[in-house]
Amino acid sequence: MTSAAVKPIPDGMHSLTPYLICANAAEAIAFYTKAFNAVEQYRLPGPGGKVMHACLKIGDSMLMLTDEWPDHQAFGPNTLKGTPVTIHHYVEDVDASFKQAVDAGATVLLPVSDMFWGDRYGQVKDPFGHHWSLATHKRDLSTEEIQQAMATMKCE
Repeated sequence: MTSAAVKPIPDGMHSLTPYLICANAAEAIAFYTKAFNAVEQYRLPGPGGKVMHACLKIGDSMLMLTDEWPDHQAFGPNTLKGTPVTIHHYVEDVDASFKQAVDAGATVLLPVSDMFWGDRYGQVKDPFGHHWSLATHKRDLSTEEIQQAMATMKCE
């Protein structure tokens, strides 16, 4: 039963929070700390030294993660041979943040460049198989301006 004093969305959380499954969550926590300046909020140890649940803060948002748990059908993207999901991360300086992620061990999927929708943007894959897009917003554009710019692109 919820009391009036308990907030339905806890302090520091947003209504939507990514929850990642990683083969070796402890290594993932170390990587996210190095690559994205994550700050570990807490970690709940599980059996065999695995991470049952952890919460990191990146920028103004939280990221939750856990180890793989095959008995519960919880597998990370490397085990599944890919992911259909990209985590979008706005940063103050995309070029510096992108370099930091690559220096920490991320693989470049799309180099940083200026995009038609007004962001400077690039994509990396972390060592655990998760895709990240990093961006710095550079120009405010209307929907019409974005559609016009997209129409002039040469897509192959």
